[in-house]
Amino acid sequence: MRYLMMVIVDGEVTDGPTGPEIEGWVAEMDGKGVRLFGNRVVAPAEATTVRVRDGEVVLTDGPYVETKEQMGGFDIIECADLDQAIEVAARHPMARRGMIELRPFWEG
Repeated sequence: MRYLMMVIVDGEVTDGPTGPEIEGWVAEMDGKGVRLFGNRVVAPAEATTVRVRDGEVVLTDGPYVETKEQMGGFDIIECADLDQAIEVAARHPMARRGMIELRPFWEG
């Protein structure tokens, strides 16, 4: 099963581990063939929210919701089941400082 693993940080997106801590997790998961792709994202202030209302495109600068918690990055992982996905997420360095949200991809 494929999962979207969202890395959620408390506070600024720039807070949290970088360098060797993250690189070690990436190397381990890439080596196991679990991590398919991932990356950090820019600060929420640089987001653009897109809606279509009454046939018109409505753009809003910044995130849709004002919240202290922000998505700092993501990974797409492929695991045998949710238990394995939880193990992978729990090993991510940001699980100790923020949180990891797992969502399986739609299979319908």
